[in-house]
Amino acid sequence: MRLLIVHNTLWAHYKSLLFSQLANQLTPPDTMLVLQIALTEGNRQGLGVPDPATVGYPFELLHPGTLDSLPTPQRIVRVVRAGWAYRPDVVLLTGYYDPAQLLLGLLLKLRGCRVVLQSESTALDNPRTGWRESLKKAFVRLCDGFFCFGTRAADYLIQLGANPARIRVRNNAVVDNDLLKRTFDQAWPDRQARQAALGLPPNNLIYVGRLAEEKNLRQLLNCFAQAQRAANATDWGLILLGEGPQKAALQADVTRLGLTASVHFLPGCPWTEVPTYLALADALVLPSLSEPWGLVVNEAMACGLPVLVSDRCGCAVDLITEGQNGYTFPPAEPAELTHQLIQLMTLPVNSLQQMGEASQRRIAHWAPGPVGQAMYLEMKRLADPTAATALPQPHQRDL
Repeated sequence: MRLLIVHNTLWAHYKSLLFSQLANQLTPPDTMLVLQIALTEGNRQGLGVPDPATVGYPFELLHPGTLDSLPTPQRIVRVVRAGWAYRPDVVLLTGYYDPAQLLLGLLLKLRGCRVVLQSESTALDNPRTGWRESLKKAFVRLCDGFFCFGTRAADYLIQLGANPARIRVRNNAVVDNDLLKRTFDQAWPDRQARQAALGLPPNNLIYVGRLAEEKNLRQLLNCFAQAQRAANATDWGLILLGEGPQKAALQADVTRLGLTASVHFLPGCPWTEVPTYLALADALVLPSLSEPWGLVVNEAMACGLPVLVSDRCGCAVDLITEGQNGYTFPPAEPAELTHQLIQLMTLPVNSLQQMGEASQRRIAHWAPGPVGQAMYLEMKRLADPTAATALPQPHQRDL
């Protein structure tokens, strides 16, 4: 099997986990190449980039700058030229919104290559109408297989016309559970000292991500203020970890709401450092108005935290069981968010710990090892259907 993968940025460490798992399973005469279109994205600058020498799979970097700085015509030329020259048996495309990937997939399909689409989009992301939707439907009908990020992504593929039997791996949203937990455990003994140094209260909620309008953070601040007063929870704080265009407005809201002693802004950091900040908190909150998945929820669960997640996040259906490892809420109904915040802030310490343990058990099914194996076996079957009966059955395909 000659396997080609096309991906937007080398920065996306969570995708690299799966690419490394695929590379580790190759046996001669199998070969694999990942076309990384660019190094990173403009809004990810400052969050670190991987050292190309440490990437655990064969790749070709088509543009050493940001994806945003590569004009679409140049992107198309570079992707199509490199992908066509590789002559793959199977190509894994990581998005149908990119004209370069769409054109390459179509050309390779005409050559006889099997086309697999990896999708994280859901019907809730953005309005889904017009010619773009028609184009996606036409492309989906051409694909031989699909990998996706959970139930909502699978439902959207079916809505676009995908044969449900071809959606072969449905738990494609993974993070490095083991590394995250080790880093969290190493930071935990210093928790109280670091909280004191940062001026944090003993109990904290944490948000991790961009400080942007679609994350619904201004409503989070209003609801947090109401919940703190209603529960008399002055021993609870809120950490906002990240940077973004809404930071100044959020800081003004904190002053207006009288939360300067309770809400703390911390700068963005590389993903490998996020668990050290999760160790300062007792639960994660993700109040987004729109979120295809929400990998930070995986990260928090791997570290053993309860999670409070907007039901517009793709992960809400698959990762949260109400009252067991967290809660969900409709982001357009602030009273519900306030209610859930009060619930969390008034739980006994042992109940929070039990919810965190439930998070760890649940996220164990979303780990790079078994998911990478399932992806490899499915692509191997597509490349050589006659060998299908000799291959082992993949695990956890339909979680």
